[in-house]
Amino acid sequence: MTARPPDRLTAPLAVRIERLAAGGDGVGKLADGRTVFVPRTAAGDLVELTGIKLHKRFARARIGRLVEPGSGRVAPRCVHYDRDRCGGCQWQHLDQAHQVAGKRAVIGDALRRLGKLDVVDPDVVPSPVEFGYRTKVTLARGKNGALGLHREGEAERVFPLERCELMAPALQEVWARLRPLQSHLPRETERVVLRLDRKGGVHILVETSGQQVWPTGPLGPLAVIWWRPEGGSPRVVAGGDHLTAYPATVFEQVNPAMGDQVRRWAVEQVGEVAGKHCWDLYAGIGETSAMLVGRGASVDSIEGDRRAVEVATKHPALRTLRDAQGGASHFAHLVAGRVEDLVGTLRAPDIVITNPPRVGMDPKAVDGIAAARPRRIVYVSCDPATLARDVVRLGAGWRVVAIRGFDLFPQTAHVETVLVLEAA
Repeated sequence: MTARPPDRLTAPLAVRIERLAAGGDGVGKLADGRTVFVPRTAAGDLVELTGIKLHKRFARARIGRLVEPGSGRVAPRCVHYDRDRCGGCQWQHLDQAHQVAGKRAVIGDALRRLGKLDVVDPDVVPSPVEFGYRTKVTLARGKNGALGLHREGEAERVFPLERCELMAPALQEVWARLRPLQSHLPRETERVVLRLDRKGGVHILVETSGQQVWPTGPLGPLAVIWWRPEGGSPRVVAGGDHLTAYPATVFEQVNPAMGDQVRRWAVEQVGEVAGKHCWDLYAGIGETSAMLVGRGASVDSIEGDRRAVEVATKHPALRTLRDAQGGASHFAHLVAGRVEDLVGTLRAPDIVITNPPRVGMDPKAVDGIAAARPRRIVYVSCDPATLARDVVRLGAGWRVVAIRGFDLFPQTAHVETVLVLEAA
């Protein structure tokens, strides 16, 4: 009987890291030709590996010892990065220039290899702020009851958080005040979301597995306190009027300033829209729709979160307007629902802007766009791999006219990509 090859290697093994992969790991080669993925490495690193796990065609490992550093390495600012192997950041050991270069390569590789597009690595706009940019942070509750973040590659393990260097200063301040008061949270607490709104208001959203309301006590003065019981809707329980407080559960980019840059550039790519009809898919709180309406377009706006649509309806630009000269309508029709269920019911568009979540679009949504044959598609994506997959699903008959990346998430391997397609 042939012996089964080992699934782990225990002897020290040195490997040169060749490049960075999507997800953030460094990539090297074992002596047997298998690709090995190693977190917290940089291109050019010579590392001695530990914890090597062998799979049929690849391996995973961790750094046992850094023998020779590659270029671009810096000391991580965060105490949790190495000590607790925090999973929130993947590239805090790289300087900004190397992070941006890595993201250019990740976008280009995905579009060429997965999307079958003949493109070069695109430009990536760096964030002017490398730390302290996140206006939303979700903290999990560990088995010991303390709030914290997940360890890298170990979704079931949570370490107690002292300080997160990515938090906006206002959130850092409220966390410093909340941290010693954790005993006042409900026993059924599963997650706590810290959120900073556009007007500078701070919100704490407590998500619980039970239905029992609790006395907020000393938590009340910290911020607007929201409670979302299991299976229920969020409600304000302290610090604000539930009718006027910012809807802290509605999606918004965690780096709003960079998100605004993405939106402006995406809308610029559609060209002249006066008198044209547009689809704004996965529209959020309607900011893109408002920009299109402001340029004279009519818009069908679809968003799955009804709370976000409610916010959008209050936007001053999202109402029926009349052109003073010709009397033609330019307006936004706001619809709450799933894009894949609704695209077949909409008026044919000249232009489509789509900004789906990380998982990309449902195949029915892609098919609906392809069948509508708009003049131009602007696809905003936070995952180059699902972007590339959806481009393949669109089928033939499109040509790439522009690509640009935006570094919305410094210190991580995530990147925002805007791809512009035109009907051939």
